[in-house]
Amino acid sequence: MTENRPPLSDPVQERRALRDTESRIAIAGHPLHAMLVAFPIALTMSVLGADMLYWWTADAFWPRVAGWAAFGAFVLGVIAGITGTVELLIVPGIRIRSASWTHFILAVMLLSVLGANWAIRVGDHEGAVLPMGLLLSLLAAGMTVVTGWHGGKLVFDYQIGTRPGGKSRS
Repeated sequence: MTENRPPLSDPVQERRALRDTESRIAIAGHPLHAMLVAFPIALTMSVLGADMLYWWTADAFWPRVAGWAAFGAFVLGVIAGITGTVELLIVPGIRIRSASWTHFILAVMLLSVLGANWAIRVGDHEGAVLPMGLLLSLLAAGMTVVTGWHGGKLVFDYQIGTRPGGKSRS
C-alpha cells in the first residue's frame, strides 16, 4: 500500500523560526530596545554611585541625586522594557529561545527592584539611603550586570535584533 504523501519534515530540524530574529521596532534599522537600555543602565549605576558618595561624604546633595536617578532608571527602564516585550512577543526567532525568556524575567525583576528603590526615596531622600537604599542600589546594580549579560548574549550569540547574513536595507 503506497500513498502519495509529501515527505514529513521536522520543524525542529528546519528551525525556520530561529532564523527570524530581525527587530521589528527599529529606527533606520537600529533596534529601539538596544538603544533605550543604555539610559536605565547608566542611571542605575548612578544611583549606586550617589548612595556611596552620600555614605562617604554625608552631603545632602547626593541623596537627592540618587532619588532623581532612581526615578529616571525606573521610568526609562519601563519604556525600554515595553519595546523589549513587544519584540519578544512579535518576533518568532526571539520568542522561541529560552534565553529570551530568561532575559525578560530578569528584566521584570530588575524593574521591580528599581521601582522599590525609587519608592523608598520619595519624601525622605536622606533617610532612605542607609541601609535600605544602598542595599537596593547594590542589588539593582548586580541585577543590571546579569540582565545585561543575558541581553548581550542574545545579540552576540544568537544575533537577536540583527539582519540575517549582514544584509543591508538598500
